[in-house]
Amino acid sequence: MDGIESGHHEIYLQPGEYLVAGPGCRIRTLLGSCVSIVLWHPKRQVGAMSHCLLPSRGRKARPDRSDARYLDEAFSLILGELAGLDVPLSGCQAKIFGGGNMFPEHARSDQMHIGRKNGDMARLLIEAAGIPTVSEHLFGVGYRTIVFDTGSGDVWVRQVSNAAGIEAGS
Repeated sequence: MDGIESGHHEIYLQPGEYLVAGPGCRIRTLLGSCVSIVLWHPKRQVGAMSHCLLPSRGRKARPDRSDARYLDEAFSLILGELAGLDVPLSGCQAKIFGGGNMFPEHARSDQMHIGRKNGDMARLLIEAAGIPTVSEHLFGVGYRTIVFDTGSGDVWVRQVSNAAGIEAGS
């Protein structure tokens, strides 16, 4: 994808951000061990995308406001915004991306890397919400660039191995 079609706005999500938008947006981000949950409602052409660093805060005290760096909190924020727009979850589709192992040479066989924990949490949250997952591109080695078109629901993915610097899939 070399350019933006006429009438499209491109938005880049930084780590810890999310966006809910109608048609006409392309949301782009770069994921390593982070995970992005993409929700899309085909009839309403409303989409949401997150860029989360960790599955949850765990036992840490929760402040007064949610933080989109954490999958569980970002997902809750997205669901709240969709409800505010009267977008029914029953018509949404989910896609999940990321969770790459950025340092496979340092992995211990007795520990699950953070990317795997992120991907597993995303799956649990989506399943608990009753939203069907229609696509996922998770795990492996290296980082991914993703681009989500809120009008069509299409997501383009390119995964690159950080060790070899070569494309691992698209």
